[in-house]
Amino acid sequence: MKKLLSVLSGLIFMISTSVFAEEKLTIEKQLVGIVGAISGTVKTETRELKAGDKIYLNETIVAGAGSGTQILLLDQSTFTIGEDSEVVMDTFIFDPATNDGKIVASVKQGSLKVISGLISKKNPDSLTVEVPEGTLGSRGTEFQTIVSKGKTDTLLIGPGKNNTLGMRPGAVLVGNNLGSTLLDNPYSMASMTKGKAPGQAKKITKNQLKKFNKKMKALRVAKLSPEEKKGKRKEMKKQLRKELKSMGFEKEEIKSIIKENIQKDKEKKVAIKKERAEKKKAKKKKAKAEKKKNKKKKATKKGSKKKKVVKKKEGKKKKATKKKATKKKATKKKAVKKKPAKKKKAVKKKAVKKKKVVKKKKKVVKKKPKKKIKKKIAKKRKIVKKKRAAKKKKAKKKRRKKK
Repeated sequence: MKKLLSVLSGLIFMISTSVFAEEKLTIEKQLVGIVGAISGTVKTETRELKAGDKIYLNETIVAGAGSGTQILLLDQSTFTIGEDSEVVMDTFIFDPATNDGKIVASVKQGSLKVISGLISKKNPDSLTVEVPEGTLGSRGTEFQTIVSKGKTDTLLIGPGKNNTLGMRPGAVLVGNNLGSTLLDNPYSMASMTKGKAPGQAKKITKNQLKKFNKKMKALRVAKLSPEEKKGKRKEMKKQLRKELKSMGFEKEEIKSIIKENIQKDKEKKVAIKKERAEKKKAKKKKAKAEKKKNKKKKATKKGSKKKKVVKKKEGKKKKATKKKATKKKATKKKAVKKKPAKKKKAVKKKAVKKKKVVKKKKKVVKKKPKKKIKKKIAKKRKIVKKKRAAKKKKAKKKRRKKK
C-alpha cells in the first residue's frame, strides 16, 4: 500500500509539474516584439539577447553598464532601453484587425524611451509605464523616463501642438495617488518622489538633457557602428514579416504596415529635425541679441571706465593744483609773516633807538645847571619890565601934551 501511495503521489507530482511547465511555456511564448538594435550585454533571466531575438511577455530585460537595446513591438511601438536598466513587459494585448489593445510596461531602474505605435494611435490612453513612484500615461507621443533611487524624471520629447506634419500632439500624464501633472509641451519634464505628488512641468535645462541623452549614448554608438550591416536589417524585416504572417496578416497588408511604419519614422525624423532647426535658429537669434547687449554693456562700461579715468585724472590735477595753490599761499603767508616781523623788529629797533636818544637828551637837559636858567628868566623879566615902564612913560607924555 505504501508503495502504491508513493507511486501515485509521484505521478501526481509529475503531472502537476508538467502542467505548470506547459503554462509557463505558453506564457513565455506570448510574443511581444523583436530586438532591433543592441549594444553591449543585454540579458533576460535565461539568455543573452542579440539583434533579431524575440521578446516574450513577462520577460525582464536587463541592460548592463554601457549597454542598451531597442525593441520593436508588434503594434509598431518602439521601446529603447538605456544602460543600467531593468524593464518588464507586464501586459501586451493587440488585435491587428482593429488595432485595439493595451500595453503596460514597468521600469524598475534605469531609463526607458517610448515611441507609441498603432495601439496608442487608436486609443492614446492604452499605453502606460509603471515606475516605483507612480505611473506614466502616454498619449500618442515620444517620451523618456529615468528611474533612480527614490526619484523618477520624465521628459516629453514630442511632437508639439502645431507640428507641420499634422500629427497628433503628444502628451504624458505623470501621476500617483497624491496628484498628477500633464506634460504637453515638447522638452518639458516633471519629477516624482516617494510619498509626494508629482512636481510641476518645467522646461528641461541643458544639463538635464545631457543626463537623458547619456543613458542612450551606448545605443547611439551601436547604431552608428559599421558592424551593423544591411544584411542584419534585412533579416530583422524578414522576421517581422513572418511574425505578422503568423498573426494573420496578408502580404499586401504587411507591405502597407511596413511602408506606413517607415513613412512615420521618416516624418517623425523630419519633424524632429525641423523642430531642432527652429530651436537652433531661435537660440542663434538669442545668442546674437545677447552678444549685442553684451557689446553695448561693454561699450558703456568702457565709456564709464574712461570717464572714471578722466575724472580721476582731473581730480588728481585739481588736487595737485590745490596743493600747489595751498603751498604758494602758505609760502606767501610765511613771507608776509616774516616781512612784518622783520619790519616790526626794525620799527622796534628804531623806537628803542629814539627812546635811547630822547633819554640821552633828557639826561643832557637834566645835566644843565639850574642857575643859568634862572638867570636867563630873570634877564627876560627885567627886559619885559623895562619895556612896560617905557610904554607907560610914553603914554604919560602923550597925555600931558594933549592937556
